[in-house]
Amino acid sequence: MLIKESYVDVPTSFGTNIRLFVFHPTVPGYPNAKFPGVIAWSEIYQVTGPVSRIAKQIAGQGYIVVAPSVYHNFEGPEPLAYDVEGTDRGNEYKVKKPVKSYDEDNKIATDYLTSLPTCTGRIGATGMCLGGHLAFRAALDPRVKAAVCFFGTDIHTGTLGDGDDSLARAGDIKGELLMIFGTHDTHVPPAGRDLIRQTLRDAGVRLNFWEVWGAQHAFVRDENSKGRYDPAVTKVTMDALFELFGRALKLDLGEPEGPAGEPEHVC
Repeated sequence: MLIKESYVDVPTSFGTNIRLFVFHPTVPGYPNAKFPGVIAWSEIYQVTGPVSRIAKQIAGQGYIVVAPSVYHNFEGPEPLAYDVEGTDRGNEYKVKKPVKSYDEDNKIATDYLTSLPTCTGRIGATGMCLGGHLAFRAALDPRVKAAVCFFGTDIHTGTLGDGDDSLARAGDIKGELLMIFGTHDTHVPPAGRDLIRQTLRDAGVRLNFWEVWGAQHAFVRDENSKGRYDPAVTKVTMDALFELFGRALKLDLGEPEGPAGEPEHVC
């Protein structure tokens, strides 16, 4: 499937414009084709090459993808460098930016997608590292039917921005959630992963929880990954993303009507 790339700058209530990088699938001969929408959140470096390549992979499967420039409060839309200075700035901005601004960004991206005549109105979200947490918060909006969170940093500590309530609001998630971590992720250690999993289960979230043995933090980043990029694991987890998005966004299953019942206990 072909992809048309563009961007749109949208005003925020914080006096800045957020840039949404848009990756729109096109099918020659079908000008009225409609597609689900996906918000693709970046890590602390904004929309870098690895983030845009993941966005294009998703768009190429028939989704309108927007990748927001998360640090519009402090920077232009250009990506930060994968170096010490870029890392320090990204980590500084991560805690300086108010949670209300993160949430407004999610709303702006969702509003933009649902306003498009080429969008079906069914929205998903994904992201890695910081973006995994922001995809989690995107799922607090009932319009978001599915979210895939790669290494959702700070979810277990509640330290995003000026302090987040992400886990406390787990019960607000109405869509389906896929959480993906590597067992060797030092940013979200085993106790943190256990807390996230148990809290989501207790809240009744429709949860898929993956811990990939041996994988490290940011294993999907195919550039400057500090030796952590794992192409094989990335492929498997992206296949899981497409399974969930295909089922939750492309199919129209209607709204769930409660538990499906206990499965029969047979061999």
